[in-house]
Amino acid sequence: MSTDIIVDLMHEAVGVTIKLGAPMLVLSMAVGVIVALFQAVTQIHEQTIGFVLKLVVIVGVLMLGGGWMLTTLQDYLKQIFMTFAL
Repeated sequence: MSTDIIVDLMHEAVGVTIKLGAPMLVLSMAVGVIVALFQAVTQIHEQTIGFVLKLVVIVGVLMLGGGWMLTTLQDYLKQIFMTFAL
């Protein structure tokens, strides 16, 4: 096995990781900014509001996109196994 194959697999691993993690991170960050603005305007500084809303958003993203995430991981793992089988 050459280093080119390993570098390509690691490059794709980083790409898959970003592709799977980005929706949760971006949406939770957006919710955090909105909650922070709301708390700054209303002067309500309760930490559980932001935590609970972020948790709800992340669970929602996992419920809506979980199938796609699983399919993406399965495709990547099949590619890895096919590479090592050769």
